[in-house]
Amino acid sequence: MRSSLFAAALGGLISNAFAAPTQTEPFLRQVDNQTWIIGNDVWNMTQGLKYGVKLYYKDRDLVGNAVGHYVSYNGAANDIAWSSATIAKKGTHEGTPFIDVKFTANDGDFHWVIFQGLAGAYQYFVNRNLPTLGEFRTLWRLDNNTFPNGKTDLHDKPLPKLADYLPENKVQDETWRTPDGTGYITKYDFSDFIRTQKYYGVYGDEVGSWYINAGKDYYNGNHLKQELMVHRESATGDAVQLNMVHGTHFQVSAVDVFPVGKMWGPWLWYLNDGSKSDADTRAASEFASWPYPWLDDEAYQSRGTVKGKLLLSDGRPAAGAAVFLGDNHPNKTALDMGSDYYYTTYADASGAFEIPHVRTTAAGYALQAWSAGAALADVTTHILFNDVHVTESGKTTDLGTLNWAVSKRTKLFQVGDFDRTSLGFAHGGDPYFGHAIIASCPENIVFRAATTGGNSTCSASKTSDWCYGQTYKGNYTISFRIPTLPDPAPTSANLIVSLAGYSTGASSVVLANGQPVGNLTSGAVGVDSTSGLLNDPSVYRSATAAGEWRLFEFPVPGALLKQGENEVTFQLTRNTTWRGFIWDSIVLEW
Repeated sequence: MRSSLFAAALGGLISNAFAAPTQTEPFLRQVDNQTWIIGNDVWNMTQGLKYGVKLYYKDRDLVGNAVGHYVSYNGAANDIAWSSATIAKKGTHEGTPFIDVKFTANDGDFHWVIFQGLAGAYQYFVNRNLPTLGEFRTLWRLDNNTFPNGKTDLHDKPLPKLADYLPENKVQDETWRTPDGTGYITKYDFSDFIRTQKYYGVYGDEVGSWYINAGKDYYNGNHLKQELMVHRESATGDAVQLNMVHGTHFQVSAVDVFPVGKMWGPWLWYLNDGSKSDADTRAASEFASWPYPWLDDEAYQSRGTVKGKLLLSDGRPAAGAAVFLGDNHPNKTALDMGSDYYYTTYADASGAFEIPHVRTTAAGYALQAWSAGAALADVTTHILFNDVHVTESGKTTDLGTLNWAVSKRTKLFQVGDFDRTSLGFAHGGDPYFGHAIIASCPENIVFRAATTGGNSTCSASKTSDWCYGQTYKGNYTISFRIPTLPDPAPTSANLIVSLAGYSTGASSVVLANGQPVGNLTSGAVGVDSTSGLLNDPSVYRSATAAGEWRLFEFPVPGALLKQGENEVTFQLTRNTTWRGFIWDSIVLEW
């Protein structure tokens, strides 16, 4: 009887919240110590201990039988439970009332900034006691009939039908054969590069739910950070809209300790009638407004600018270089950094760069830059410049001209642009995400490299004659010609092997004219956690362009090289289905 009365009372509150258009301002209402209702005159949601359900918008519940909204870390292992909810701030911005609703947990505080008349809300999380972890996310799991389609920068297509997920067709981690056996279904095919996103989400003919992350400094990783974005939940059919603010799906390791006060966000969760053009227009407005002036947080608002110019030691400007501002005196790769705040840009044609809205910090930053291909496709080195100080809000830190040392050696051959991706090779980024694409790469390749100096009677192979990956036992051989040996002949040459990604289970012997000069061994550990060949899941999780970048240099005795025809071979001696190498570039110089 008591439960019936409570259900009736709760139903009345929900009904009143559903009638929220009579409200002139955003609201927070407490139902009991584990239930709250938040919203405005456009939408409202019932928040329980962990999950936000009964999302009413345009006279319909957008969650239905799905799980709803929640915040979690380490996958689904820890869905955060909220102990209280309060209005942290009530104010106006440009004449529009808003409230900042704070949900509190032991791990930290999750905020909903709700403006009157806004279809959606700004959200952010402030750390208090998150453990050392890899995955941290917020997400919506929404009604599968209302939201049949997924949209990211790279993808815009229907989500797979739940009926097509047949248990007998499951082949690996969230991957199934299609019922007709002609292809695969996997949530990883909707992945994308997270820092390029303008807006993304799920939508149908009547409603769209979008994330617009105008500021991206709270993300872990660099320009090539890839993540899950949207997908179909295979067990229930929920339409999933993921906000992976700290993710690890396509890299070796990103286990970070977060300082107290680390803030993820704010980003905008936005509802509309499913119009992509409207979401695009709204995103343009959000990007122009970031950092948001209405957020009352001194550390968030205290920002400066970093600028400079990159000049190669051979006199060229570092045109188009990838520029990354991250941890000072780093002990992690740029992709693996994630404790604090990170900024990315590209240099212009003159090598100049400018990074606005950089948070001030006493710890300082380190600036890194590397080739992103094009004019720098031959540049195998990178630059690291520590102790970049951004300590005063509104000020510009001008680094002046930074001199970037490049190799002075003579290049014997190069296969592929040096850009930390497989673009240009067969199937590299074509498509960017697709399960088992690596199985299309052949067992053996003989690639004729262009001759540097002299004449050759053999025509050179095209870059696209080399496949983006190698997964089968066999030989990938580079044939090249040395027209004339120098006098004196160099005692050694340097073989540079740049991998755009690697998934464990494949090992290779590196041969120069049939003699071993090195190996690429599964599980090998280098000077840090990712410079060896530890697993990144890129290959078996559908990525074809990149995963975790690795760089290897193998000395080749000069006596092994001869005037005339020579070969370098990568002989795969151990393989595993849908595992192996993603190539970036291979260079031999002396």
